[in-house]
Amino acid sequence: MTPPAGYRVWAVPGIPEVREGDDLAKLIAAAEPSLADGDLVLVTSKIVSKAEGRVLAATDREAAIDAETVRVVARRGALRIVENRQGLVMAAAGVDASNTPSGTVLLLPSDPDASARAIRDGLRDTLGVRVGVVVTDTFGRPWRTGLTDVAIGASGVRVLDDLRGGVDAHGNPLSATVVATADELAAAGDLVKGKAEGLPVAVVRGLPHAVASAEEDDDGARPLVRTAADDMFRLGTSEAVREAMTQRRTVRAFLDEPVDPGAVRRAVDAALTAPAPHHTTPWRFVLLESAASRIRLLDAMRDAWVADLRRDGKSEESIARRVRRGDVLRNAPYLVVPCLVTDGSHTYGDVRRDAAEREMFVVAAGAGIQNFLVALAGERLGSAWISSTMFCRDVVRTVLDLPSGWDPMGAVAVGRAAGPPGPRPARPSAAFIEVR
Repeated sequence: MTPPAGYRVWAVPGIPEVREGDDLAKLIAAAEPSLADGDLVLVTSKIVSKAEGRVLAATDREAAIDAETVRVVARRGALRIVENRQGLVMAAAGVDASNTPSGTVLLLPSDPDASARAIRDGLRDTLGVRVGVVVTDTFGRPWRTGLTDVAIGASGVRVLDDLRGGVDAHGNPLSATVVATADELAAAGDLVKGKAEGLPVAVVRGLPHAVASAEEDDDGARPLVRTAADDMFRLGTSEAVREAMTQRRTVRAFLDEPVDPGAVRRAVDAALTAPAPHHTTPWRFVLLESAASRIRLLDAMRDAWVADLRRDGKSEESIARRVRRGDVLRNAPYLVVPCLVTDGSHTYGDVRRDAAEREMFVVAAGAGIQNFLVALAGERLGSAWISSTMFCRDVVRTVLDLPSGWDPMGAVAVGRAAGPPGPRPARPSAAFIEVR
């Protein structure tokens, strides 16, 4: 579509102080009766909230933010970036203590898209015009200083302009260009409305292509919000670490999809930050990236296990049942064998002290493996840490051609989880704490 030669944007004077129950469409129509087909009406969310009674008596703004918060994205001191009930990620859940009487706060409209539809329908009924309506609010943005208005609700507006599949002025294909038209409109309106001038409504004229036809689906502003699967910056740094730790599960069923070797190597990088005694590096990670290497190891381990069970007098039926339970490793698309090395350990010639020395190294190995598992969860990879290689270390060393000083510390199955994790039983921290 050929872009327009120009457009005009102006603030609408004469909007009175809005109170609960006011009809915003009638107030806007009275203040700007010259609205025409193809105009875009930009309405500050504050007056929508006031009209809808979203004013809350609250001496504690933090409590109001808590009530509107679904998920904390990042926290620094008193500042919180959260996902609110409307699905928007923003500071303080959109709870605003400005432009409202002392002792009260403004909450965002409960359904900004529905609010925009009501205003659009009211303007059509009052003035007989086909316009688009955008409900706006002020946002900060990652990587950028300063505030700008964005669209939090819309009706009758093509909120996104998808240019993928087209070409630029030089004939280069556009493969990722999707323009946030509704946000650009909101920012344009903010230039003339201002933040403190008492001008809560603006009009843009000359961009009729941004107004949706009556036949188009009215999805509102929701398409502007990234889904969780597409959001690479869903959490702040410390929150991401906690999320990865709390979301880590033992995964026993995997999708038949290849695992990115780079993701596993990044998880190893995380493992190497664990504490260790005497400035040593007691971790080694053997990555079984080929199916042949995995099958060779698992077949040898199975044979050794079956031999052990037969020596223990187990029945063939019992042995077969136990072997089937070991299929977690066999069904995983990627295996890792973490190993402990005790290079740099001290020898005291005293049984008690030498045992404690080895325990320090074992603890350090566990810390490294835990880092590894959490980092895999951060890469959206499931894992299961299985102890089996510890029971046949000589077999593992022989099959994988490992040095004699490498002690396998189980095996980690890695892959995309075949389904969502089940609920984890609540573990109140108080049950695991003793204070002295």
